[in-house]
Amino acid sequence: MPLAPMGSTLRMLRPAPHVLAFYDGRVPDTRLWSEEPNWLDDGAYALGIASYAILEGAEALVYDTHISLPHARFIRRTLEEMGVRHMRVVLSHWHDDHVAGNEVFADCEILANALTADILRDKQAKLESGDPPIRPLILPNRTFSGEITLQVGALPVTLRQMDIHSCDGTVVLLPDGLLLAGDTLEDPITYVDEPERLAIHLEGLAEMARWPLSRILPNHGSAEVIAAGGYQPDLIAATRRYVERLIAARTDPGLAARDLRAFVPEDFASGAIGYFAPYEAVHRQNLAAVTEAS
Repeated sequence: MPLAPMGSTLRMLRPAPHVLAFYDGRVPDTRLWSEEPNWLDDGAYALGIASYAILEGAEALVYDTHISLPHARFIRRTLEEMGVRHMRVVLSHWHDDHVAGNEVFADCEILANALTADILRDKQAKLESGDPPIRPLILPNRTFSGEITLQVGALPVTLRQMDIHSCDGTVVLLPDGLLLAGDTLEDPITYVDEPERLAIHLEGLAEMARWPLSRILPNHGSAEVIAAGGYQPDLIAATRRYVERLIAARTDPGLAARDLRAFVPEDFASGAIGYFAPYEAVHRQNLAAVTEAS
């Protein structure tokens, strides 16, 4: 299978006022980096990934720098062509598919919570020698803890630190109740990277469920749903149910034997999440991870 040029399938969506989504992946029979297994093709690209930009006037906030330098260059070039003269980056968490384009924004403020900055510093050598390598990995040059509100032009934007999916998550809240969720929420199911912390992640999801949200834009999900404005808040309940059943599957062999459709059938039936076959492999990996961690 010939490789497609990096960034050649990237497209821009307009899910909400002041918000752009830069979406790539879920393209059948297409790979970008290598025929061999790697984090870019077999993770982010196969499952679909979006980075976001919030624009107001001549200012923009870029939420994650995408999976490669060509992707990041496309984001920056698009924003500049739209009249943006000042941009800053916010990182949702430390994972490779969210920080691979940082070098393109090295002359900008790159903001992350302090825990993300610490983890990136600790894992810098690993990320720079990965497949594909993120070399050089540009580290955040500003940090915060807990919560901070920024101005993007006249638009107030709140960053909130969350312990969901990874211990160092940062989500973005807009005044109209729109949530940029990073990987704290994912359609159809979360990718378990910290199986020993699932109970803590459930606490974070319970907190998030109390927020007055209108729509949700995750980094991994359906391009069609994102383009139409994002997910309903019931994505949170679906994620909680899936995590609760993962925990229960540690001691329930019958539950652990179910495929993805049978694991949370009520949430597929309600439309809170949508079935996407490559997530069957993610589901099997999640079950293996929680079993090994128990």
